[in-house]
Amino acid sequence: MPEKNRKIEQAVLGHEGGGKLWDRAFAFAFKGLVYAQIWEDPVVDMEALQIAPGHRVASIASGGCNILSYLTADPAEIVAVDLNTAHVALNRLKLAAAQNLPDYDSFRRFFADADRKDNVAAYERFVRPHLDETSRAYWEGRDLTGRRRIGGFAKGVYKRGLLGGFIGMAHLVARLYRIDPKELLEAGNIEEQRRIFETRLAPIFDKRFIRWLTDQPASLFGLGIPPAQFEALAGDAKMSDVLRARLEKLACDFALEDNYFAWQAFGRGYGKGADAPLPPYLQERHFDAVRTRADRVTVRHISMTEHLAEAEDASHDRYILLDAQDWMSDAQLTDLWAEITRTARPGARVLFRTAAEETLLPGRLPDALLDRWNYRAEESLGYTARDRSSIYGGVHLYVLR
Repeated sequence: MPEKNRKIEQAVLGHEGGGKLWDRAFAFAFKGLVYAQIWEDPVVDMEALQIAPGHRVASIASGGCNILSYLTADPAEIVAVDLNTAHVALNRLKLAAAQNLPDYDSFRRFFADADRKDNVAAYERFVRPHLDETSRAYWEGRDLTGRRRIGGFAKGVYKRGLLGGFIGMAHLVARLYRIDPKELLEAGNIEEQRRIFETRLAPIFDKRFIRWLTDQPASLFGLGIPPAQFEALAGDAKMSDVLRARLEKLACDFALEDNYFAWQAFGRGYGKGADAPLPPYLQERHFDAVRTRADRVTVRHISMTEHLAEAEDASHDRYILLDAQDWMSDAQLTDLWAEITRTARPGARVLFRTAAEETLLPGRLPDALLDRWNYRAEESLGYTARDRSSIYGGVHLYVLR
């Protein structure tokens, strides 16, 4: 088995009880592109992390939107790690495009519109010569359906990948009940958003077929949720009820003009208007900062624990773990946090998300290790409430004592 695949399987199957059929099915599904857009809110991240000039940041890369958005806070360096080769290639593509596309308009067409034929020509002329050989081979290769991967930017890249397929399937199922999720995007204010959600979208989750379907672990593979995380997300509740509550927050708690996650969920892409909400890295006011600072990012095909094990003591200021810990065994968590603690500078901050509401560290890390960190419980509740992606149960901040 190739090393890239073995590492993903080790990550997915490493938890207690891992190795069952559903775990192996998810590990297979996770080997391709999962997130064309990351589903963690970078504005909340930067509020919690307080990234400042001079800081060295280590983050799991995923779709790369947050990595590039962190550049707006002017850190000295970002090391982005990921075991998924597609995500590594996507991050390197975004960085090369930011540095080499001729202007903001071409950058926006490529990653905000992401559905224009001239994007492929722009790739060939401006980006391809600056990509590493491995990333170039990925984008010029073909997916399982025979489509050239770079062609996704001509036909709607946010409809591709595991998450893009999941959202597309959710739209298809909704239309079987004569409901178009895009109706929500026609709302004029939050009150109308809630009315549309409660009268049109919420009743779907009471359908017998939907309640059965969402109780199957494979049904949420498209959200990047492995079986172990599925169990944590559901708890004692029906999964359909959990999903309805998360979708309600996404649909009703934030104005559409401020929440690009809602546009992705209900419209399968970013809005087309000049004032459409976008991640910080795609906003025109940040383009020059992203372009000039892109060379501060290093993308590594490696796990966070492996990266930190190679680092010097007291060498990092900020750590972003996304939801990766939901997949981990106690031993893996201990190894990770031992390296975080060893490499953390004074005042270091760690941010992560969990499917369930509570932080998962108490009782799983050795007390001597966990006691080195202060959990900001009240602040974390606020970050969770303000996280516009609305998928996760908890956003958690730890600060080195």
